[in-house]
Amino acid sequence: MDNNEYRLPGGSAEALLAAGAAEILQCPAGTAFHQLREWHAARPGWLFGHLAYDLKNETEKLTSSHIDGIGFPDLCFFRPRYLLRLGAGKLTIEAGDLTAQEAQQIFNACLQERPAGSQLALTNAAPLQARMNREHYLHSVNALREHIRKGECYEVNFCREQFLETGLTDPQQLFHRLNHLSPAPFAAYYKLHHRYLVCSSPERFLQKKGSRIISQPIKGTAKRAADPAQDAALQQALRSSAKEQSENVMIVDLVRNDLSRTAVQGSVRVEELFGIYTFPQVHHMISTVSATLDEQRFHFTDAIRHAFPMGSMTGAPKVRVMELIEQYEKTRRGLFSGAVGYITPEGDFDFNVVIRSILYNGEQKYISFQTGSAITFYSDAEKEFEECGLKAKALVAALGL
Repeated sequence: MDNNEYRLPGGSAEALLAAGAAEILQCPAGTAFHQLREWHAARPGWLFGHLAYDLKNETEKLTSSHIDGIGFPDLCFFRPRYLLRLGAGKLTIEAGDLTAQEAQQIFNACLQERPAGSQLALTNAAPLQARMNREHYLHSVNALREHIRKGECYEVNFCREQFLETGLTDPQQLFHRLNHLSPAPFAAYYKLHHRYLVCSSPERFLQKKGSRIISQPIKGTAKRAADPAQDAALQQALRSSAKEQSENVMIVDLVRNDLSRTAVQGSVRVEELFGIYTFPQVHHMISTVSATLDEQRFHFTDAIRHAFPMGSMTGAPKVRVMELIEQYEKTRRGLFSGAVGYITPEGDFDFNVVIRSILYNGEQKYISFQTGSAITFYSDAEKEFEECGLKAKALVAALGL
């Protein structure tokens, strides 16, 4: 995990590397959060892993029936054999009863690493495909606007998958390419057996430090321009857009409600509303919501469970829009729009939102990425389709397409 030297509210580890699995917890939706709680309590330590979107089937009475070409489990965490933490000019190397000499050998091996090459090798020239073509996407957006008009919901995060049926010779090299093209504060490279995640996420799902919890939903996107004056104008247009502010505040209200379910009464507050942050490909509108966890009544896993899936990737009200997502999307989200992160021995944690990501199943030779946007009554289907393309730009470039 790499924060690429971004300085966002809440801070984050400069870089973390967890390698090797001394133990692993892997389970489907059903009792996954309870198993995670028990597993951490049995032997508190560093845990790294993921929460897939379809844990919604545990938090709510929902189902998932679409195709999933990647196949990450609903929940998986591991206790690393090796943990490297970089921050404040210091590298800490941990590995059980690691000796100073062994730590020095690991450090020397790191120094000998060389940057990955620039050439990305796909095993064959397969075409980029989509489960939902442009016409179907436009029709679905207008159908969702009709659900909104009828008062069933206010906002729906709607996504489409693009995929390649081919192999990758070096997924780690793909991460280096994407991280170079689109460095992000919650970047991650994650390997679980033959499944891989290459992630350039700009969004934090949930962080806990002590009893303080923060969430930083993104809603509102504008493209970048090469000309500084034009770029500043695009940024200002995003800052003053009533449509983008409306989308953002809907999700902020949803996050406030999610955090309040495990918070000390009266502790939920919006620390920043409509903050504008700039990334290599886009400008984003980000808000920060904080709360104090009521530790007398709730475990840290309760805070995660009650906030998951993140409102920025569902919409509002959450249960109804997740039903509509299942109805209109054509691909099971799996790890996409889930979260990757870590839990400390003390029960603190930090998780991103898995967006701007490429997923790969090395056994099935299947490469996938999904992009989406927030649909409201005032959405223009053509512009929403363009926003999906904008968010996919760096992913397509990283794949050399």
